[in-house]
Amino acid sequence: MSEDTNKDRLYAEAQDSVSDFVFDERVAGVFPDMINRSVPGYGTIINMIGTLAAQHIQAGTYCYDLGCSLGAAMMAIHASIDTKDVQLVGVDNSPAMVARAKAKLAECCQDPPVELICADIRDLRIQRASMVVLNFTLQFVPAEERVSVLKMIHHGMLSGGLLVLSEKIALPDEASQQLFTEMHHGFKKAQGYSDLEISQKRSALEDVLIPETLRCHIERLKAVGFSRVEVWFQCFNFVSLLAIK
Repeated sequence: MSEDTNKDRLYAEAQDSVSDFVFDERVAGVFPDMINRSVPGYGTIINMIGTLAAQHIQAGTYCYDLGCSLGAAMMAIHASIDTKDVQLVGVDNSPAMVARAKAKLAECCQDPPVELICADIRDLRIQRASMVVLNFTLQFVPAEERVSVLKMIHHGMLSGGLLVLSEKIALPDEASQQLFTEMHHGFKKAQGYSDLEISQKRSALEDVLIPETLRCHIERLKAVGFSRVEVWFQCFNFVSLLAIK
């Protein structure tokens, strides 16, 4: 498949009605290009997840990537850890994403293998986890169900276990929100997206991706039982946090 075929042009043509964003086959086919041109620092976050895995994953435990998409974080984890005595589990509710992830991971992640599950993370039960990754996933979970997801994760983690939570955030006031939105749109334009693409993608995500403030994320993580929460990365309105059980 050519490089141009893998380029995200899903919103390049004017649409009479913009449908809600879904992680279907069309999105899966261009996802690496889409995410890297849409989320500033995405590559840095993925690389650092590998570094964090090397520091925190323990032998005889589980590591979960919830909302694993095409498996980029899991590939970074697999390449970084020393132990083979670990259960690596990637979960995504998109059949198109899981099918493509299986093909990608089969080429590079065999010992230990990665188990890929097509499921809704709200239906999971985490067990003996020394590390869990939620990389731009929680923002797609209905807001009223996010506490229960985090409680489920915390309950299934070992003491000292690490949760990496990356999210697009809302700013606490209108002026800051406008400033960060303009910076993000400037980033996307610098990556080659047109004003039309930016506008239509924003409309598609409006009722699907519901961001919350950084304060909300930190307070909720502490409320469900994480003993330490730190922001380790931020670029514009995209952040990644570490939460230790």
